Amino acid sequence: MTVESTAERGTPRRGTAAKKTAAKKTAAKKTAAKKSAATKAPAKKSADKTTAGKKAATARRTTARGTAAGGPQDRPAMVQLLTPEGERVEHPDYALDLDADGLRGLYRDMVLTRRFDAEATSLQRQGELGLWPSLLGQEAAQIGSGRALRPDDYVFPTYREHGVAWCRGVDPTNLLGMFRGVNHGGWDPNDNNFHLYTIVIGSQALHATGYAMGVAKDGADSAVIAYFGDGASSQGDVAEAFTFSAVYNAPIVFFCQNNQWAISEPTERQTRVPLYQRAAGYGFPGVRVDGNDVLAVLAVTRAAVERARSGEGPMLVEAFTYRMGAHTTSDDPTRYRPDDELAQWEAKDPILRLRRHLDLTGAADDAFYAAVEEESDVLGRRVRETIRTMPDPDSMAIFENVYADGHALVDEERAQYAAYLASFEPEEN
Repeated sequence: MTVESTAERGTPRRGTAAKKTAAKKTAAKKTAAKKSAATKAPAKKSADKTTAGKKAATARRTTARGTAAGGPQDRPAMVQLLTPEGERVEHPDYALDLDADGLRGLYRDMVLTRRFDAEATSLQRQGELGLWPSLLGQEAAQIGSGRALRPDDYVFPTYREHGVAWCRGVDPTNLLGMFRGVNHGGWDPNDNNFHLYTIVIGSQALHATGYAMGVAKDGADSAVIAYFGDGASSQGDVAEAFTFSAVYNAPIVFFCQNNQWAISEPTERQTRVPLYQRAAGYGFPGVRVDGNDVLAVLAVTRAAVERARSGEGPMLVEAFTYRMGAHTTSDDPTRYRPDDELAQWEAKDPILRLRRHLDLTGAADDAFYAAVEEESDVLGRRVRETIRTMPDPDSMAIFENVYADGHALVDEERAQYAAYLASFEPEEN
């Protein structure tokens, strides 16, 4: 009985088999129909995907470039107090009350900084400097943020913060020694609370964070500001600095000068969101400011450092600006940057913008402009004279202080280099 029951269960009835066979035929017909439909219109689907992909890529570029591309609806919020035409506008979160003297002072700072930068660029072309990183176009971002600081605040720059150095009282000629190869930095950082220039991309963000943590432990009410570019924002050092500063509530402002190009790489190849929004992922606020508007930069940076001093922790400021010159004098921007883009940003020149405002409000006259121009000529002459009289370092000094007790290999290298230098000396008759 058990065997028979098992046999009966294992043998399907005839009616059941017929139903299953019919179901299989129906499913096969449906599958064939789907394949036929797919075969008839593959081009349309492919075209749809291609179009969608192009639209998505365009949207990403528009979002990343912000005001540089796309319509107003695509642009992230940006703090602005001065339009490119020089008209004053208000912002609900960042008020600024500046008298005529203050406005003229900012104009003077930017003009003199640009003149110094132009002289340094010319000197490099004449063989007086090995390299020079120009700040052309970024004067408002640097002067505005630099003038927002107190003397007891501490600055950690990259290698392009010539305007910030000016605001901190560093002699401009001291910036040239490193690029001429006669020293490693010609100023004492503690004299002006302005650290030496940092060539390693992004590392100063960590130095600044550690210093800010120390400031907090000391109970001081000063703030720290770390400068870096849009390219450096992709470095791991910057991400680690964000993490530490947030966790330890460090009194630091991260100031990113987004000049649109990390050497030859545009911003959209570095990030899919506006840079200032990265701060939210680390737990502190970020804000984008018009980096060609010196008044807006001053107001935003002043608010950020005050926030840091009051114990509210770090903040990221993205100054949306443009590098109108080359990345450095070894770079050729015409190889990767369209001319029409440069023309658009030249119309937003930060110095021209403030001058328009001064003219509209009657805060400056021809005598003021002439005095600033004369002062810039004096500065230019001093820069040229100073660099040409800089003493060359002792060529053999590079072998000193490598080892405390000397080293046979270093001694051998010293002797070889001395012989090499001697080969250039004229022979005695």
